[in-house]
Amino acid sequence: MGAAEPVVERESERREEEEEGNERKEEGGDVDKGEVLGVQEKVIDSSNFDVNNQFGGSHVAMMQRLNPTNPLRIVIGGSSRMPTPSPSQTSLPRSAPIRQPSQTTLNSRRYTNKISLFLFVFHMVAAVGLVSFLIFKGIQGLIEASESFKRKERRILKFYLPQVETASLLSITLAFVWQKAVRQWPRIMVPFILWSSFILSLSAGILLICFQRASTDGVGVCLIAFAIGNGLYACWVTQRIGFCTEILIKSLEPVPKFGDLNQPTYWMLGVGFLWMSLWILAVIGAMNFYFTPLVITVLVLSLAWTAEVMRNIVNLTVSRVIALYYLRGMQSIPQNCFQRAFTQNLGSACLGSLFVPTIEALRVVVRGLNLLEGEDEFMFSCAHCCLNVMQSIFRYGNSWAFVQVATYGKGFVQASQDTWQLFVRQGMESIVDSDITSSICFLTGVCSGSICVIVVAAWTARVHQTFTATLSLLSFFIGYLMTRIAMAVPHACVSCYYVCYAENPSNILFDKTIQDHQRMMADRGVAAATPRVPRRFSAAEA
Repeated sequence: MGAAEPVVERESERREEEEEGNERKEEGGDVDKGEVLGVQEKVIDSSNFDVNNQFGGSHVAMMQRLNPTNPLRIVIGGSSRMPTPSPSQTSLPRSAPIRQPSQTTLNSRRYTNKISLFLFVFHMVAAVGLVSFLIFKGIQGLIEASESFKRKERRILKFYLPQVETASLLSITLAFVWQKAVRQWPRIMVPFILWSSFILSLSAGILLICFQRASTDGVGVCLIAFAIGNGLYACWVTQRIGFCTEILIKSLEPVPKFGDLNQPTYWMLGVGFLWMSLWILAVIGAMNFYFTPLVITVLVLSLAWTAEVMRNIVNLTVSRVIALYYLRGMQSIPQNCFQRAFTQNLGSACLGSLFVPTIEALRVVVRGLNLLEGEDEFMFSCAHCCLNVMQSIFRYGNSWAFVQVATYGKGFVQASQDTWQLFVRQGMESIVDSDITSSICFLTGVCSGSICVIVVAAWTARVHQTFTATLSLLSFFIGYLMTRIAMAVPHACVSCYYVCYAENPSNILFDKTIQDHQRMMADRGVAAATPRVPRRFSAAEA
């Protein structure tokens, strides 16, 4: 009974404390969390003490040496092993949550780049008005004009419209064929596209020259010149094909997880085909209107901007789906991402559609100047000037920005700056600058355009050779634009892989492909450094 008496006393003390707590709660007073935790600790300690009493008095003596401020700290020689907590620490409730740092929201509802969005909407309203007016003038010419004018209109409709519509349907078919082939056999398709664009553009140019007309000869010479540059570029980037292929294969791995990821591409190509049909009718109407060259130039620029916006809408949709998969492990619905790209992020797509083509063209010029940099002092200065300009442009506008625009809802310029800072932080500038994925997508469009030129030129030369040059240019333009819309899917996947890796390199979804390539590039730079100085300067130093 001697051992049981302390237990009875502690049980009575526990009941009294619980009754006092209940009375406070009934009186409307708030019970302090620290007091509740203290009661719970005392109950636990008393129960543990009761169990230990069953095994002898030695355990009782050990439990009596517990520190009164913290029962888990044993007092040895009048002092505890752990320091006594300060009053400020003991006054804090133990259940207080730790405040986590705020993260960038993934569900921003604000519209990005509103000025660009307004300009694009205004442009579309004006374009729809101009196209409608030119179609009306063409129909009016067929009904109310003189017989000679009517014959001219009918001849244009007979020998223009079928070829252009055929080029549109052929380009859509080629777009899906190229995209499917790149997704299924990337290791084969990357070198195949590089050399097919050279062969097809050269064949189209030779075919046009064979017609022996001044207009077709001019277009043919341009295609042959492009083919020569294309061949030199293919030889130049041969060493990059292996790494580009590895990144493309790795970045396309999440695509089968989203069965309807291509649905935005279907919508954009369908809308593009309808708009292209109306646009062709407007071009035909402009041929019998005032200021024909100026009107057709305006229509071509309008179509180019519209097609780029449609391509970047697909880019934003795919970028959000893939980026959320990499960064958060989420499997988003592509339809919801498409609605977001078509509404909140449309302004960024419009602004990027103006920046990115210009940037890509300047990159080609800068790389060409870099090859000639060591020849003379003038080219040396020009190359460095262009390099400085390109660094500024990349800082405020680059194609990688669409990933952060789609993921975090940032503006295009802010997303460009943040993305490039990520690359600089991870030391990836040289890797992303030497990436040839955008060039592969561009050359795929060239392949489709060249195939359309070969088909339409051969057809038109048989029925009405006078229109061969004009229809060849139109068919190349249509084939290129339609294919670029479809190729936005693999391009967006590769961009997401680079940007998401730069944001979180330790993600388990990424392998060591980029790290190994960085290490290899560093070893090459140390082993065989190539000084970018003119020859006369190096000779003078020697």
